[in-house]
Amino acid sequence: MAKGRRNNSTKSNGATLGFEATLWAAADKLRNNMDAAEYKHVVLGLIFLKYISDAFEERHAKLLKEVDQGADPEDPDEYRADNIFWVPKEARWSFLQSNAKQATIGKLVDDAMVSIERDNRSLKGVLPKDYARPALDKQRLGELIDLIAGIGLGDAENRSKDILGRVYEYFLGQFASAEGKKGGQFYTPRCVVQLLVAMLAPYKGRVFDPCNGSGGMFVQSEKFVQAHGGHIGDISIYGQESNPTTWKLAKMNLAIRGIDGNLGPEHADSFHRDLHKDLRADYILANPPFNSSDWGGERLREDVRWKYGVPPVGNANFAWVQHFIYHLAPSGIAGFVLANGSMSSNQSGEGEIRKNIIEADLADCMVALPGQLFYSTQIPACLWFLARDRKNGRFRDRRGETLFIDARKMGVLIDRVHRELMAEEIAKIAATYHAWRGDSGAGKYEDVPGFCKSAKIEEIRKNGFVLTPGRCGSGRG
Repeated sequence: MAKGRRNNSTKSNGATLGFEATLWAAADKLRNNMDAAEYKHVVLGLIFLKYISDAFEERHAKLLKEVDQGADPEDPDEYRADNIFWVPKEARWSFLQSNAKQATIGKLVDDAMVSIERDNRSLKGVLPKDYARPALDKQRLGELIDLIAGIGLGDAENRSKDILGRVYEYFLGQFASAEGKKGGQFYTPRCVVQLLVAMLAPYKGRVFDPCNGSGGMFVQSEKFVQAHGGHIGDISIYGQESNPTTWKLAKMNLAIRGIDGNLGPEHADSFHRDLHKDLRADYILANPPFNSSDWGGERLREDVRWKYGVPPVGNANFAWVQHFIYHLAPSGIAGFVLANGSMSSNQSGEGEIRKNIIEADLADCMVALPGQLFYSTQIPACLWFLARDRKNGRFRDRRGETLFIDARKMGVLIDRVHRELMAEEIAKIAATYHAWRGDSGAGKYEDVPGFCKSAKIEEIRKNGFVLTPGRCGSGRG
């Protein structure tokens, strides 16, 4: 998701609208001494409110012209029929902006959020309602409302361009950068999400992310379907998130794009309260927390999900891997981010679990990523792709083989500390994978020294079941 340092580059995966960087700079200036983690909800809540109010007002204006034909501009069902949220009078942007200079503006915004949740069941418990707190400077809040007022977000033309979605995405990225390590818990860099989606190609079926953060995997999956001529309804979205504020962000992120997703009735821990226990997904995309040591594994020693070995209490990596496998449909495929250590670690039984997964012929592809892609960590990361059915009728029979791709030298520094994969690099990696799988129209696969290699399971056994690209000849040493 966009970082905004290369706004005039057509090759960057950053946002290219031009005004988001200006908008961010102005909004950030108003932050004063407020912590980015706190300010995030102030800004994103207002942007969400502006969006639904714009969409409402446009529909309201049309209904006013159709009163003589029986239309009722104050009937909520007139809006819900067009997937537009009903916005009561006290929550409409025009009312809030007219009161932006009042000392009571914080309470008015809180009241607006409460009334929107009251009248729109899908938003219940989702919107921020803490604008009246003394610590929030009301003059700056008023200035922020005036600033956001200058952008048309929810009218039909801008909805079709996903203006709000892109501004929202841009701000999520900027907040992640400002928050540093904490930020990465709710946000996966856009280029990493795009790569996962491009490789998995979720055209149709159930898409699941059991640690969904702010919902970026779902947004990119929907964009992929639309970009390839499909329909939003072709995929069903399921998610789960343990952090309550991040769960709310995800709900808002989907709502602004009109994406209908089942994220559960509330936040919940995937390990200890699986909200989708019976779900078997066609695609799993995820970026679980790296090397999590406080996942409560000591309470789950006998869990049914640990088919390939009981994961260590001190590291959740292989708990996540087996959670993903457990939720895969018979022909399902999972793509997810993990710390590089997962490819080679032999500590606390991890090597044995990895060996069992490889021997079960689930390891489809491994991608070594360049460093500095993530806001949350400098730990080197990789992508795992696991497939239940390696002899899917649509593809080449790749049973007993794993594709290794070394992308460590790819990417461009967009500032001193952050790197981003370029669109053509994402396309190259995805095309290599699809050619190897034998997707129609993907071309012929060939090993490329230093970049990609298809390795037989015998070779992986000889290398001690280590899945690091380079061990089997794909890397640069």
